[in-house]
Amino acid sequence: MWKFLMTINKNLISAIPIMMLGGFLFGIYSEQSTVARLKDLIVPFTFLMVYPMMVTLNIKHLKEGLDVKLQVITQAINFLIIPFFAYALGLFFFPEQPYMALGLLLASLLPTSGMTISWTGFAKGNMGAAINMTVIGLTLGSIAAPFYVQALLGASVDVDMILVVKQIVIIVFIPMILGFFTRQAFLKKYSLPEFKKNIAPRFPAMSTIGVLGIVFVAIALKAKTIAHDPAMLGIIFVPLLIIYAFNFTFSTIIGKIFFPRGDAIAMVYGTVMRNLSIALAIAINAFGEEGANAALVIALSYIIQVQSAAWYVKFTDKFFGPPAASK
Repeated sequence: MWKFLMTINKNLISAIPIMMLGGFLFGIYSEQSTVARLKDLIVPFTFLMVYPMMVTLNIKHLKEGLDVKLQVITQAINFLIIPFFAYALGLFFFPEQPYMALGLLLASLLPTSGMTISWTGFAKGNMGAAINMTVIGLTLGSIAAPFYVQALLGASVDVDMILVVKQIVIIVFIPMILGFFTRQAFLKKYSLPEFKKNIAPRFPAMSTIGVLGIVFVAIALKAKTIAHDPAMLGIIFVPLLIIYAFNFTFSTIIGKIFFPRGDAIAMVYGTVMRNLSIALAIAINAFGEEGANAALVIALSYIIQVQSAAWYVKFTDKFFGPPAASK
């Protein structure tokens, strides 16, 4: 089973679209009451996504990648540029559909995930910096998200600040704390080499269950709407493509100008990879039935995010030079 899950984790490019199709078919052919009950799985799935990342995270690596200039510029892009760009696109493309605009905003407000670290590693970037970006970005995003949503869309979207904060505590901070203590417990029982070899590889596989489960639920909830109006998928894809194209281009230019290869690659993935699973959980659990519209936007982001991240790896040498050029 573990080998099967680890194989899926390495093939998210195909696994996510397959799970979306499965969610769509389930949503079409199941009773609406059955589909609605899937919402109860969102919190457990999100826990499965966040918790394993913290178990495998070596806190000691944080010191290795703590370049203040790199982290400040990365988080400035994450919180001063991308969310407002997404907000503007939401107003332009969805002037009469505020919850669709909410989906764009939420997808842009929660930077970094375990995939930030993974893709940085695939591209031979600075892993220490990527780990810092993941922890800092996820923490800042979780704290800032309710305030951004209230300030930017509070006039057109029903925002229950207490409920949003409660959801973030449940699906972000509690799993982070539990993951840290789980790691410490394992290290008391096993040596670090033994933990890395036999225990740690299983946790990303657990995270994969969470990601795929959330995608399945999000698509299933909106399956009948999609079937009734399939053209809406194309309408949603356009602003998403613009956001990711802008994000990759802008971060690549900034990285090339200001940082060496390894740092630049970490910065690109630290700003482009968004924590879509947490954004989905917030959309579905904190915004009622209308939140499903926001969740559809976020779910479709998975397709673009994973595919574009994989393709970007192929071009990193062209953009920043080969690994040997890194200093």
